[in-house]
Amino acid sequence: MDHFEYRDGVLHAEDIPLPQIAEEIGTPVYVYSRATLERHAQVFADALKDIPKKHIAFAIKCNPNLGVLRVLARQGYGADVVSGGELERALAAGMAAEDIVFSGVGKTRAELAQGLDRGIGQFNIEHEPEGVALSEIAVKKEMTARAVLRVNPDVDAGTHAKISTGKAENKFGVGIDAAPQIFDRLSALPGLKMRGVALHIGSQLTSLDPLEAAFERVGRLVADLRAAGHSITHVDLGGGLGVPYRPEDNPPSPAEYGAMVARVTKDWDVTLMFEPGRVIAGNTGVLLTEVLWVKPGAVNPFVIVDAAMNDLARPALYDAYHDFVAVRPSGEKMTASIVGPVCETGDTFARDREIDAVEAGDLAAFRTAGAYGATMASTYNSRSLVPEVLVDGDRYVTVADRIAAGTIMAAERVPDWID
Repeated sequence: MDHFEYRDGVLHAEDIPLPQIAEEIGTPVYVYSRATLERHAQVFADALKDIPKKHIAFAIKCNPNLGVLRVLARQGYGADVVSGGELERALAAGMAAEDIVFSGVGKTRAELAQGLDRGIGQFNIEHEPEGVALSEIAVKKEMTARAVLRVNPDVDAGTHAKISTGKAENKFGVGIDAAPQIFDRLSALPGLKMRGVALHIGSQLTSLDPLEAAFERVGRLVADLRAAGHSITHVDLGGGLGVPYRPEDNPPSPAEYGAMVARVTKDWDVTLMFEPGRVIAGNTGVLLTEVLWVKPGAVNPFVIVDAAMNDLARPALYDAYHDFVAVRPSGEKMTASIVGPVCETGDTFARDREIDAVEAGDLAAFRTAGAYGATMASTYNSRSLVPEVLVDGDRYVTVADRIAAGTIMAAERVPDWID
């Protein structure tokens, strides 16, 4: 459920008609619904009600907007970060340092030191040399780093290859068979408090079976580590739960996920950590765009919109589907390819799809764009960086400005030795 609905034939975000935002802010523009964001955050938390010890950290990479993060901080969410920049965003949004988990396969020594200095709650160590480096930095600072070891359970998540993270050939974590020996060595290092393990097998999962298989493998690892004398108090189960992009999609609900987790982990006696992202933010946003032209094609016409692959990269990167709807639908349909103005054939949102009939000057929206949308935007073709708006009932505010090409160019320099 979301709070984008038609009223008197016009698509609204909560109580705001989208044409009002288009007129006052311009297009393209991301529009987020606070009510939807809060609802999804609460539904996910409620789904874990049968888990006695838990910690929920929003995966900031999917939507790092400070306004979005502040709403989630008020819902009691911590942060899962994968860079020093995301760490600073989490703190700026009001998330407590002890509620921040630092993930990511390529942390630099500077970022490890930053996490220690900021007093974050946990480092998810990706491989042994990272743990050694963290130990050295912590000792120099006379500090102790709370950490878990990320393992790769070699489970196929059944998702797109570019967002799969739990197979043996993926770059993330250490092989689960090698984990006991690595955990032994890291636990002996000064400055490290190794308190558990972590995993994350991929994003946009549409079945619970791969997750359950991965969790069962990790449960056996926890038992083995305890048998070897280690105190295991935390297990980070990652995120990855999918959302419906197509009208016919039916991914597992948070309630179904929570029931499975409670059943599989009932004897673990640990604090379970969760890193939801897309399932919280995906349906909270749309990308509002204007139709520039409807151009005849060899078979079907091209609907050319003012949003482009630099504003919403997922279709170009993953052939991802986003529902495309008219803001003022006439009830008529057409079959067309939806494309943007960037000088790339890859700047295509849909090919030969049946959509609401639109004409030049009409407004339309790409649905389910609240996750991995604005955060992946660029200024390719010297286009402005897309703005973001947060709606709250009958009011809204721009929570990220449109950054014009001229502003970006002002940060560049021509060397004085070029005549």
